[in-house]
Amino acid sequence: MEEGIKKEQHHCTEAPKILRFAHSWCLLLSLFAISTGARAFDYADALRKSLLYFESQRSGRLPYNQRVTWRDHSGLTDGLEQGVDLVGGYYDAGDHVKFGLPMAFTVTMLSWGVIEFRKQIAVAGELEHAMEAIKWGTDYFIKAHTSPNVLWAEVGDGDTDHYCWQRPEDMTTSRQAYKIDENNPGSDLAGETAAAMAAASIVFKGTNPHYSHLLLHHAHQLLMEEKHKEHAHILEQYRSKAEYYICACLGLNENNGSNVERTPGGLLYIRQWNNMQYVSTAAFLLTVYSDYLQNSNQNLKCHGKMVGHEEILNFAKSQIDYILGSNPMSMSYLVGYGSNYPTRVHHRGASIVSYREHKGFIGCTQGYDHWFSRQEPNSNVLVGALVGGPDSQDVFVDHRHNYMQTEACTYNTAPLVGVLAKLLHLEDLSFDQNHSSPLVASY
Repeated sequence: MEEGIKKEQHHCTEAPKILRFAHSWCLLLSLFAISTGARAFDYADALRKSLLYFESQRSGRLPYNQRVTWRDHSGLTDGLEQGVDLVGGYYDAGDHVKFGLPMAFTVTMLSWGVIEFRKQIAVAGELEHAMEAIKWGTDYFIKAHTSPNVLWAEVGDGDTDHYCWQRPEDMTTSRQAYKIDENNPGSDLAGETAAAMAAASIVFKGTNPHYSHLLLHHAHQLLMEEKHKEHAHILEQYRSKAEYYICACLGLNENNGSNVERTPGGLLYIRQWNNMQYVSTAAFLLTVYSDYLQNSNQNLKCHGKMVGHEEILNFAKSQIDYILGSNPMSMSYLVGYGSNYPTRVHHRGASIVSYREHKGFIGCTQGYDHWFSRQEPNSNVLVGALVGGPDSQDVFVDHRHNYMQTEACTYNTAPLVGVLAKLLHLEDLSFDQNHSSPLVASY
């Protein structure tokens, strides 16, 4: 890179004086090359790959524009035994159970990201993919909400599924479906699914008003048995708790025991199993709250210390940069990003040869014997997956059986979409401001 820049600068200095415009343009290209070379992370690439991941997790009949070509149709009889169409939705992790709660949270976070950073995602050319990822989930929720007080909550059985290592296209495990209703309540699931559809209705309001209205209708049926009342005091409690948590992430609470722990490398650390889910959601919350403070011209007060929006955003950026490779192991925990990332992700479909390449049936035991236990990297790269991440000492062991660190989940990656779009926007803005070159402004 440096040698190439020196050559460009040499050509610039040798340019005839009569070609002042070309000379100035040449210098500008050199500045661009230097700036591009100095960029630590390619947030645009990370954003593209994050959204691609959701196509790897699709259940059901895959569309014609499916970009992840190592996947094929799966779960095409889901709900058949119960007389309901439950085909579609997402597998939330490396197994094949369709859990309603993580799926709803995933769609809520994707929708919230688009609501907050729609323009930035659009400028990056990823808005259509983001909306497709959301709609794949909400289409399923509409199917699963078969009557006002009935929501199908789960398809598949965790116990039998976890004893089997198969591609989703080969599934032989139970596809028993479970529902919540008046006799089998599940207010947390109903509430999160309603939130997902309500948030998605905002996303589609301008481009697909009929679909937006349909989502809002379903959301109302799941939340709203009583008339809405004033809940200002409840919202204030939420705000207070959110601010307390932000202060804890920043390490500014008076009682050190109430601050979020960090690894020696600076990563927020909550627990050993899939810690990155907490990092990505915290980074999203910090980013959104930073925008709120900036737009309202306020600061955050953490036990007497005033914190500006820049400090909050910078900390969120530090967490994203850690994920992308700024860490003691110099590893990207976003699969497929950079040159050093986990290659043995705990994921059935990714670890086994693609169904499109090898249509021969692979059974549970065969999957464990020939694919789970092998030392080689996965057959397919699970691009855009955010794995569980390192331990409390920044150590990561890339083994397929190390599911606490190498399994990825949709709700890990979902919060990244909005944050990456924001960081990309700020990077582009900074580049434009620093290189709105006076060299060519006079011509």
